[in-house]
Amino acid sequence: MGYGEGNAVGGEEHQAASGWQPPGVVERTLYEAKLRGDWPAFFDALAGADLFIAESAEWAEAYPETPQCLPYWYSQVRANCLPVLTEGMLPDPEPETLFWNTSLDWFADGWRDRGTSWIVVNPGSPCEVFFPATPAHRALWQEHVRRLAQSDCGHPHDHMRLRALEGSGAATGAVAHGLGLIALLSVNNGELWNNMAYHGMGHTGEKRRLKDWWGVTSREEWRDCQQRLLDADMVSGAWEFVLGVRRSLSRDFGGHVEMDQWRQAAEKVLRRGAEGTEYRLSADGVTKVGPRDSAEVAAQIAGVQRLIGRIARYEKRFRADGLLAEGKFVPSVEAWDYGRAAGMARWGLGARFCDQREAESAILRAGKLSRANYRSWEEFSASYILGRCLHFDEEEFGTWYQDMLEAHRILSTDPGSPWLTVPWK
Repeated sequence: MGYGEGNAVGGEEHQAASGWQPPGVVERTLYEAKLRGDWPAFFDALAGADLFIAESAEWAEAYPETPQCLPYWYSQVRANCLPVLTEGMLPDPEPETLFWNTSLDWFADGWRDRGTSWIVVNPGSPCEVFFPATPAHRALWQEHVRRLAQSDCGHPHDHMRLRALEGSGAATGAVAHGLGLIALLSVNNGELWNNMAYHGMGHTGEKRRLKDWWGVTSREEWRDCQQRLLDADMVSGAWEFVLGVRRSLSRDFGGHVEMDQWRQAAEKVLRRGAEGTEYRLSADGVTKVGPRDSAEVAAQIAGVQRLIGRIARYEKRFRADGLLAEGKFVPSVEAWDYGRAAGMARWGLGARFCDQREAESAILRAGKLSRANYRSWEEFSASYILGRCLHFDEEEFGTWYQDMLEAHRILSTDPGSPWLTVPWK
């Protein structure tokens, strides 16, 4: 056996399937290894792949942290087998069937099922393979896992990889454009950028992502969050205020805006607003609000001046690193919300807080809004990254910035990048 691949059953493993196009790199690697009868290579690829087990929605609701592992009888080996899918072979998401995301490492080390003696990878496809799952075999699978962990290449889903479906994913058109908005995060996370039929980290993983990062635990909360992102209602009003002042100056004076001019204009707008009288609608009716306290105004002006300085320093670094061309500036940071809106659509689909039609509609709308407000992928990217940095980075230029810089460079140079294959407009 040698590498844990002994007794694998692949049917007509040396006969190529006519006209079959593997949906992704993982499936192509498994298929080619099967055709060669190269089981060490097959298990090496399997050790680095995300694996998925189907489970019912009822089971997932009752036991969210325990996969169902439901076996089926297969005549090929005359035994109960657990079907396991790689990510490119997953069906379109639907409400009743969910998928648990796991790995060969888990099967080797943590899976125990006395009623199942075989596993079948990608059943019904040309890369279908049956293999026994005895304790001895599982120990050998672990050798593949350990060898992968020790190799230079590491896990194929390590950060900073542009990954795509090759046959069934969006490649052109408005949906591909919308998915390109979240490509910075897709590359950063090593996820398939063009997969509209999204399962992500599996149902449980996607629910955990939304809860931990967004506080979203229900369909209603997801819809509210999705709408706020599409309305660009989550970016700071202060950020948009100072960038809006600079946009106005640039239009009025035809180009570059000096820092002192920008700061003076922002202060002038704030003082003018503080001196006037406002009428606000409240539960008690219309309330007249007179001029604001001078100390409050001074504090607001000081905060805006500091913010202008932060933005200017980020843009200087952006130019040095190639995110911005010389003389260019970030027009707004609404891109950060639009990009996350495209991500929220897919995350909601993976968590089953929406269906594929709703997710696609949100992604199309995010793309339309982005095209209306930005002129290129590069401008969108710099705007998205500035929003992320203003929120998370605190001018440390740490991983919140460096990760996005590396992802931007990959998307700007990789021939398969949507930024090079999908026109902005």
